[in-house]
Amino acid sequence: MRWEVSVTRRLVAFLVTVLFVGPILAQTPDTPPPGSDTANHEWSFSLATSGYIIPDDQSYASPTFSADHKWLHLEARYNYENLETASLWAGYNFSFGDRLVLDVTPMVGAVFGNINGIAPGFNFALSYKRIELSSQGEFVIDPGDSTRNFFYSWNELSYSLTDWLRAGLASQRTRVYQTPLDVQRGFLVGFNYKKVDFTTYVFNAGWTDPTVVLSLGIKF
Repeated sequence: MRWEVSVTRRLVAFLVTVLFVGPILAQTPDTPPPGSDTANHEWSFSLATSGYIIPDDQSYASPTFSADHKWLHLEARYNYENLETASLWAGYNFSFGDRLVLDVTPMVGAVFGNINGIAPGFNFALSYKRIELSSQGEFVIDPGDSTRNFFYSWNELSYSLTDWLRAGLASQRTRVYQTPLDVQRGFLVGFNYKKVDFTTYVFNAGWTDPTVVLSLGIKF
């Protein structure tokens, strides 16, 4: 127990340092003149909704909204950590590389609803040509009941067959609903048109009754 508390404190301290000291140490680029194309596109937004079709259990939708401005990442989630539970996030965007591109966003979130607590987390993506490996994770810490602490993750490895079609593998670890498997594994098929993306995920096929996730996202 002491080891878990020590690791958790170090993880939270690291993320707080990155989030609040990083912007001070980072070099700030020159501000573009008003009315320029760069100035008009400093903010980017995305909205995604995932529908979970769960065998012998309650199906539900989980919307996520994010906003990015240079290094700043803001995010809001619902039905993500638990049903009837929301979370608000702030993070710092890092990007490295040209052909082999690494994007990392360490974050800190506040969770409230059926679960209340804080959650250090991350978004991660590594891409090379048509291959992309991405991961999203968080460790939810309930200050009032340490038995409710848990780690959530969503992982994808995909290959873009064309500019509008991708396919690959996915896995997740969640407590929103229960299955016989602690880590669910499956495959994905995604389609995109301009700024709209639709992806179908099928988990647990061949192990137990499959769970289907339908995700629709738009960037603007």
